[in-house]
Amino acid sequence: MTLRRTGLIALLAVLLGITPGLARAADDEAAARSQMVDVVEREVAMFADQTGIAAIDPRVLDAMREVPRHAFVPEVLRPYAYLPRPLPVTPEQNMAAPLLIALMTHVVAVQPDDIVFETGTGAGYHAAVLSRLAAHVYSVEVIEPLADHAARMLKDLGYDKVDVLAGDGYYGWSVHGPYDAIVVKEAIDHLPQPLLNQLKRGGRMVIPLGPADGPQYLTLVRREEDGRLRQKRIMPVLFSPLQGGLRL
Repeated sequence: MTLRRTGLIALLAVLLGITPGLARAADDEAAARSQMVDVVEREVAMFADQTGIAAIDPRVLDAMREVPRHAFVPEVLRPYAYLPRPLPVTPEQNMAAPLLIALMTHVVAVQPDDIVFETGTGAGYHAAVLSRLAAHVYSVEVIEPLADHAARMLKDLGYDKVDVLAGDGYYGWSVHGPYDAIVVKEAIDHLPQPLLNQLKRGGRMVIPLGPADGPQYLTLVRREEDGRLRQKRIMPVLFSPLQGGLRL
């Protein structure tokens, strides 16, 4: 890691208002993960009237208790990995807050035999969580060095059910589709047709719908068995835009 990048990430930590005292609420990593999940459960209950979700699938919570979130953030931020907030993984990109990761994973209802597609691999944490629930996860990251880093990290940590590709997630990864579940982790103002084409009948997609500079809503999209699409808004959110090429 360069001094410039280290300095930028440290500055971001200060701007986020993170303090080491809060981060050291649990001494050991397993306890910290358990505490993180307890906070997620309380947050879900608090927002239940808005989201219509009273509780998260226990399988999702178990996966979040197991996957070492701290391993996927820069070393300088590892003491803060289990706080209930987003964290920067590069100066340009954040890892979503645990609440959003739990909600997004819950609403796509990943089953043990499912094949899952994910955009925005980032550091690989969400892919690792998904891999504990699915048969396989295919993840695409537009920033090639970050895709390479995530692929190495996931391999080193034993998450063998995840494949990572450097590319534009807008277009999916059609060779492995169609998918039972698709997780889009960046905002876009429309449903990407290439991803809809790769969503199975009976499949689910979760996506932050809305412009980068306007209202966004975490949205569940279902493809019914007859091929029709149904949408359901979950909650207002604020995500960075889906990066890509000439399509934008």
